[in-house]
Amino acid sequence: MHIHDLITDSASLANLCHRLSDAAFITVDTEFMRENSYWPELCLIQIADENEAAAIDPMADGIDLKPLLDLLVENEDVLKVFHAGGQDIEIVYNLTGKTPYPLFDTQIAAMALGQGEQIGYQNLVETYLGIAVDKGARFTDWSRRPLDKRQIEYAIGDVTHLSVIFPKMLDRLRKTGRGAWLDQEMERIADPANYRNDPEESWRRVRIAGRKPEVLGRLKALARWREIEAQGKDLPRGRIVKDETLADLAGSPPKKQADLARVRGLSAAWAQNDIGARLMAALEGAKPMSTDEMPPRDDRKPGMGKEGALVADLLKLLLKIRARDIDVAAKLLARTEELEALAAGQREGLAMLEGWRYDQFGKDALALVEGRLGFAVKNGRLKMTRAEEE
Repeated sequence: MHIHDLITDSASLANLCHRLSDAAFITVDTEFMRENSYWPELCLIQIADENEAAAIDPMADGIDLKPLLDLLVENEDVLKVFHAGGQDIEIVYNLTGKTPYPLFDTQIAAMALGQGEQIGYQNLVETYLGIAVDKGARFTDWSRRPLDKRQIEYAIGDVTHLSVIFPKMLDRLRKTGRGAWLDQEMERIADPANYRNDPEESWRRVRIAGRKPEVLGRLKALARWREIEAQGKDLPRGRIVKDETLADLAGSPPKKQADLARVRGLSAAWAQNDIGARLMAALEGAKPMSTDEMPPRDDRKPGMGKEGALVADLLKLLLKIRARDIDVAAKLLARTEELEALAAGQREGLAMLEGWRYDQFGKDALALVEGRLGFAVKNGRLKMTRAEEE
């Protein structure tokens, strides 16, 4: 494989992207910094196919990234391969308003091949290539220039190894017939809605006790205000106000701006300054949360009861057994909330009752809740057993 020098000019990047536009797939990784900013600061982009690899410096003076971004989001003939690509995809979305498509995530594919729910890149390389990855540059400040040769080699290694692993993984998926299992998961991570920082929805990330509509309404208004402040100042949202302070303000709102001086977690200056005034305006404009928007309860689903909770626990046991027997990550078959919904009597809208999930697990889960399946211990191993017809 040909490894290019660090690409820092528009012409070299355009030529690279022109060649890669004919590839069946490309592997992609990024290095970024986000400790001190709201928006991740893109510091390096690594890209490879089966023949060549390069690192691109997006911080280089005057470099035009458009050919690269077009390759990632406009060219649907080239498959884009990531490993645990959520943050890489978010960066592309922030730059373009679109997500790379079509895409393939090797961490998710590993779930279908029985390699765990969140296998790390280092373990993936050791499993497929028998190579120990040098992680010495992991804590590099990627925004500093110049980058030395070792840092660039480390970064490019992420995509060169992945370009060898992906065909091997694809071959195993074909041989096991499990490639189709991943289609729904890959479509899910390609959905742009996952990467949209919507201030109206930002309250959902804050943990708060209680379910009073007026408290949740204030939390929504405060979280929206904080998100807009953080975006405008390009600061991490926790640098504006921490989650616990936001929850305290929603639960016990100050009556006037001067009271902000006594709120733990806020600067006393907020009692008089503009940001404090904007916080108070957000509180004053808050309305009780509508019934439609109220979050689901954290406890068992309504109507499940104690017996339903026991059934949900049996379904979780069944899921463990089935995942072990077919050597697949349990999370790929069904999620906890689905099991609890099934135990509560829900039958519609559950992914585990459709397609391959139904064949591999859902039909047995239904049989269990309908009394046609039980458990038995045979030779010290827990197995499923069909109930005899009465």
